[in-house]
Amino acid sequence: MSEITPDVVESHGLSPEEYERVLSGVGREPNLVELGIFSVMWSEHCSYKSSRLHLKKLPTEADWVICGPGENAGVIDIGDGQAAIFKMESHNHPSYIEPYQGAATGVGGILRDVFTMGARPIANMNALRFGRPDHPKMKHLVQGVVAGIGGYGNCVGVPTVGGETNFHPAYDGNILVNAMTVGVADADKIFYSAASGVGNPIVYVGSKTGRDGIHGATMASADFEEDAEAKRPTVQVGDPFTEKCLLEATLELMATGAVIAIQDMGAAGLTCSGVEMATNGKAGIRLDMNKVPCREEGMTPYEMMLSESQERMLMVLKPGREREAQAIFEKWELDFAIIGEVTDTQRMVLEFDGEVVCDIPLGPLAADAPEYDRPYISKDEYAEWAGIAPMMDVPDTDDPGSDLLRLMASPNLASRGWIAEQYDSQVMADTLQTGGDAAVVRVHGTDKALAISTDCTPRYVHADPYEGGKQAIAEAYRNICAVGARPLAVTNCLNFANPQRPEIMSQFVHALEGMGDACRALDFPIVSGNVSLYNESKSAKKDGGVGGSAILPTPAIGGVGILEDISAMVTSAFKSEGDAIYLIAPEFWARPDPTRSHLGKSLWLDVIHGRDEGRAPPVNLAAELGAGQIVRKLIGEGLLSAVHDLSDGGLAVALAEMALLGDIGAEVSANDAYTAAQWWFGEDQARYVITVSPQNAESFNRIVAEGPDIDEAEMVGFARIGTVGGDSLLGVSLAELRLAHESFFNDWMGT
Repeated sequence: MSEITPDVVESHGLSPEEYERVLSGVGREPNLVELGIFSVMWSEHCSYKSSRLHLKKLPTEADWVICGPGENAGVIDIGDGQAAIFKMESHNHPSYIEPYQGAATGVGGILRDVFTMGARPIANMNALRFGRPDHPKMKHLVQGVVAGIGGYGNCVGVPTVGGETNFHPAYDGNILVNAMTVGVADADKIFYSAASGVGNPIVYVGSKTGRDGIHGATMASADFEEDAEAKRPTVQVGDPFTEKCLLEATLELMATGAVIAIQDMGAAGLTCSGVEMATNGKAGIRLDMNKVPCREEGMTPYEMMLSESQERMLMVLKPGREREAQAIFEKWELDFAIIGEVTDTQRMVLEFDGEVVCDIPLGPLAADAPEYDRPYISKDEYAEWAGIAPMMDVPDTDDPGSDLLRLMASPNLASRGWIAEQYDSQVMADTLQTGGDAAVVRVHGTDKALAISTDCTPRYVHADPYEGGKQAIAEAYRNICAVGARPLAVTNCLNFANPQRPEIMSQFVHALEGMGDACRALDFPIVSGNVSLYNESKSAKKDGGVGGSAILPTPAIGGVGILEDISAMVTSAFKSEGDAIYLIAPEFWARPDPTRSHLGKSLWLDVIHGRDEGRAPPVNLAAELGAGQIVRKLIGEGLLSAVHDLSDGGLAVALAEMALLGDIGAEVSANDAYTAAQWWFGEDQARYVITVSPQNAESFNRIVAEGPDIDEAEMVGFARIGTVGGDSLLGVSLAELRLAHESFFNDWMGT
C-alpha cells in the first residue's frame, strides 16, 4: 500500500481539516483504498457538504408525494394505483471534457436512477447551456452533446420529448448538461435502496468494471484548471444497448419479488452504491473484491471501488433466489455475480486475495460527512457586488417588426429544429406533444398524460437570486398549466460556481429561498434533485473565452404535472382565422400599469441594444396561482384553442411562436399606456396569450367573470389584443419570420 502523505491527501480532494476528521472517524491512519473511499464519499458531488444545510429548507411534502428527496428519484401519486418517478441530474464537467460520452452517460445515469425504483422510463428531457457560438470550441461541444443525448436515448428506446438550450459567454469554459427522466410504476411496487437481512446476498449485475471514470465524482467537485483535457480518463464510457438489456432484466427480476433493495452504481460507483444501501438500511456490508466482474487485467480494489463504469447495479436479494435472478441476467447476456453479504456491523469491509483491504465505519462516510455553513453576503450586499440597479435610460423602438426578426434569429430564440430532429421523440408511441410549453406523454393504456417542462432563466437569477429562483419555479408551473395539466411536483439541478466565494454562496442560498417560497405558494413541492457546484473554469481565457469565469447561477427546474383527460390538451399553435387573442396579465385587473413592464435583463435589450442591465422582473406568486388556475379551468371547459405562456422576448416573441407553429398570422394592436418596447418585448411574469373561437366567446366571458378560486382573484386580468388571421405579424410576413427563425442553426451547422 502507498504511504499516505499530505500530497496524496490533497490529490484526493480532501483538506487537512477533513483528513483530521477521517483520522478521528476511523481511529487510525487509513490505507489508500480507505482514503479513496472517503475522498469520493466526501466529495461535493456525493456528500452535498456545502448545500445540505440549505436543501433542508425546501418544501418536499404533499398529499400526492410518495417519496421525496433521499432516494434515487422522487415518487408522486398520479392516481389509478400508479406513480410517476422522476429526477434531473448534471453531467457538466464530463461533457466539457468529452461531449459525446459525457452527455450520453448523463442520460444513462438518470435512466438508471428511475428504473432502479421499479419504473419504466417513458420520457427524457434535458437542459443545456453553452457559451458563445463564436467560441472556438462551442460548435464541437454542441454537436457532441446533442449527438450523445440522441445516441444514448434513441438506442435505449426512450423518447426525448423536450428541453431547453441557451447560450451565454459565462458558459464558455464550463457548459451545463442536465438530464431528466420520467418513468411510471405501480404505486405499490416501488423499490428502495435500504439493505436488510443479515446474511442476505449482495449481487452485482450489468456490465463489467473497467478503469473509466475513476475519480469522476472528485473531478466533478472542483473548478476546471487549464489542464481540463488531461482529465479525459475520468469520463465514463457508455453503452446504450447494454443499458436497454439492463433495464429489461431489472424490471423482469423485480416482477418476481426476489429483490429486497437495489441501487444504481452512479457517481463513485461501487463505493457510493454500497455505502448508501448499507446506511439506508442501518446495516453493514462485506464485499469480496475478487468476485467483482472486471474487464481489465490486474484491477486493484482501489480501482474497482472508485470506477464509474456504466450500466451497473447493486442488489440485495432474498435468500434462495440467486439462481432465479442469475438466469434472468444471463438470458439478457449481462454479468451476474454474488460479491458479498449484508452484515449487522454498520461497517464496510472489503476483502481481496484473502486479506482485509478496507474496514471502516459507515457513519463517518455518510451521515457524519462534513456539512458546511459557508459564508454568504446579504441580498443588498449581493446587489451592490453584482452592480444591479434600475435602468436610468430605457430605450424604445420605432420598428417592432424589425426587432422581432432580429430576436427570432438570435441564438437564444432561434428554432431548435436541428437539435430536435436528432432525438427520437415518438418511440413508444405515447408522445402527444413536443416543442410547446411542456411536453405531454400519455400514460400507456390510459386516457391521462404527464406534462413535463424544464425551465430556468439564469440572467434573472444572476441579477436577483431570490426573484430568479421564484421565477424558475413559476415558469415551470406556467408551462404545465399552459397545456391543461395540473402541476404536481418539481425536480431540480442546482448549477452554481465555487461555494467558497461568499457572493456565489449568496446566489445559492437566496435562489433556494425564492424557489422554496414559490413551491409553497403554488403547492408544487420538490421531490428530487441534484447539486452541481464549482462550475467555473480557469481555462476559458486560454480557449478564447471570457477567462476565469463562473457560470451564471442556474437552478434548472424540471416540473411534472398530470393531465387527467388527454382530449383536453391544448397546444400553443394558432388554429383558425377569426379566433380572438387575449393577453392574461396581472396589470389588467384594474388598469394598465406601465411601471410593470420590465425591459431590464430582457433579451430585447441584449440582442437589439447590446445591453445587459437592469433588474429581474419580480414574481407575484398570487398572480401566478390565479392565472394558472383560470387557464386550467378554461382549458378544462374546452374554451381555448391555443395557449402560450410569455417568457423570453415577451409578447411579440410569444405571438411569433404561436403564428409559426400554426402557420397563420395575426392582427394585433399595442396599448398606448406603454411604450412600444415595453408592450411588445417586456418580460413581465404571470402572463399567457390565449385564443378563443367566436362560438366560445359567451362561455369564455362567463368564466372570466367568475375568476380563479383564490382570495387574490383580482390579480388576474384579461385584455383582448387582436385576432388570428392573415400571413403576417407586426408587418412581417410569416415567410420572413420562419427564415429568420431557422437561420441560426442552419447557418452554424451548415445544414
